[in-house]
Amino acid sequence: MSRIRLLSETVASQVAAGEVIERPASVVKELVENSIDAGARKIDILIRRGGISLVRVVDDGCGMDRDDALLSLERHATSKIRSADDLAAVATLGFRGEALPSIASVSRFRLTTRENDAIAGTDIAVNGGKIDIVRDSGEAPGTQIEVRSIFYNLPARRKFLRTENTEARNIEHQLHLQAIGHPEIALTFVRDERVVFQLPATTNLIDRLRDLYGSELVDKLLPLRSTSSIRVNGFIGRAGFSRQTRDQQLTFVNGRAVENATISAALREGYHTALMKGQYPITFLFIDIEPSAVDVNVHPAKREVRFRDPASVREAVVRAIRQTLQSGREDWQEKFRAPLPETGGTTSVSSQTFSPAPSPRELPQLESEFALHREKVAAMPALENLGRDRARPSNGQQQFQIIGVLNKLYVLMENADGLVLVDQHAAHERILFEELRRRMEEQGVPSQKLLLPQTFDVAPRDAEWITRNMSILQKMGIGIEQFGPNTYKIDSLPQFVRAADGEQFLRAVIDELKTTSNSSSPLRLGEDMIAKTVCRHAVKANDPLRYLEIEKLIQDLLACDLPYCCPHGRPTMIQISLAELEKKFGRKV
Repeated sequence: MSRIRLLSETVASQVAAGEVIERPASVVKELVENSIDAGARKIDILIRRGGISLVRVVDDGCGMDRDDALLSLERHATSKIRSADDLAAVATLGFRGEALPSIASVSRFRLTTRENDAIAGTDIAVNGGKIDIVRDSGEAPGTQIEVRSIFYNLPARRKFLRTENTEARNIEHQLHLQAIGHPEIALTFVRDERVVFQLPATTNLIDRLRDLYGSELVDKLLPLRSTSSIRVNGFIGRAGFSRQTRDQQLTFVNGRAVENATISAALREGYHTALMKGQYPITFLFIDIEPSAVDVNVHPAKREVRFRDPASVREAVVRAIRQTLQSGREDWQEKFRAPLPETGGTTSVSSQTFSPAPSPRELPQLESEFALHREKVAAMPALENLGRDRARPSNGQQQFQIIGVLNKLYVLMENADGLVLVDQHAAHERILFEELRRRMEEQGVPSQKLLLPQTFDVAPRDAEWITRNMSILQKMGIGIEQFGPNTYKIDSLPQFVRAADGEQFLRAVIDELKTTSNSSSPLRLGEDMIAKTVCRHAVKANDPLRYLEIEKLIQDLLACDLPYCCPHGRPTMIQISLAELEKKFGRKV
């Protein structure tokens, strides 16, 4: 007796619906994407009981005639693609023709649609995948879809739905994604007869973000600057501005909200040393790429995409983020830069107040030689004399003034915007970190021979990667050479590495460097060591500093590539605006 049987059309539809329709938020996502593809300029969404009882989506798109409306309820019927070749360059949000029949098979479904120049529209009612009513309709041009009692015919699936509040929050999140991805479309969201948001169409993304998240968040965003052939735009949070989750790490590819490991790795790489561990940047990242260079047909819900050349995408994102973060340095320098003070000839301001970072050749003796050696200059004014001896440049263009030190740690400064607090320890960490890294890149990493060389085998893919990146590994101070088809020998390691097992160390190196971009420093792996070292030997809390020492610290900090944060991602400077101070004192509401 045959054990293999064909499933009935009803069961097959419900199985397919389980891949596409997970919850009411999936319904909203698919229907709104169809409205966007239909050219809608205004979309209204209404839900009741978290979308479990009712989801209604109304748009002013192109609409359909009766034949198309009936055909849209058939599986794999779509206007988006015509042949297999079209799958290689999908330019619309939907394309499979599965959403409407899947939704209709697990709900009480109603479709009302009318073309702009049609005298009458079409009204179709479907229950559990079976068409009940087809008649004329007098609705306005566009399309209106109602989905009631989702999963009413699949009680086992319905019991897996969460609370009404949770389902409503998931729907709101989906609508946020669509609103951010398409700011040119007006969106209204009504939950249980209460308007959650009503977003007007706008010509730019920043206005849409302000409508959704408020000015406080928008003021901490930087516009992305991209010079790559792959267009990367949008907004990212300033260095040090982050969240503990990825909730506001949003990425769009050709207007589609996606999740992609390559992009996530590129975000971490671009923010390297600009965020604390365990924190995630706030990003509204848009990547515009040729449709033929991205495959969106790799996930039933189209959440994930695959790039033909992921390395190029990663490089473009990393470069855009780094350029944007570094471009903000110019604004900071304009706020805080001050000319060198006049000292009356008895004290040289160019005297090295802080010890420079040591040469890489001195790394083995770092613990003893990295201590601070400040020159004892009798002419330096003490902090208590700042009011009398504060340096004033001859051109009168000084834009900040040092007014004191709080708790022997925080330097207090005044600039045109208000009060600035500088963490002297974090600032000195950043200065020493960049100086030591620069010297190591220029002079190379000193290596130390192993007592006994080690050989080890690797997987074929890792062997290919090691061979291709042999010069990078050697520049990092790793003495490695091929010892067979997939076998390598290590005879030296960087001096700053404390690794008893060279094989384990190199495997960690491979895993780490695989996630970095080609433009990253070959000393990336040694940066953790550098950060820990400068942390131990930078200026500490309770270390008393004189005025010229503090001013030299600020000037050196502003000359850094990323002056905003220490190598661990903590902020070096905090600006408290005059407006904030006036609010604290009740001068402004």
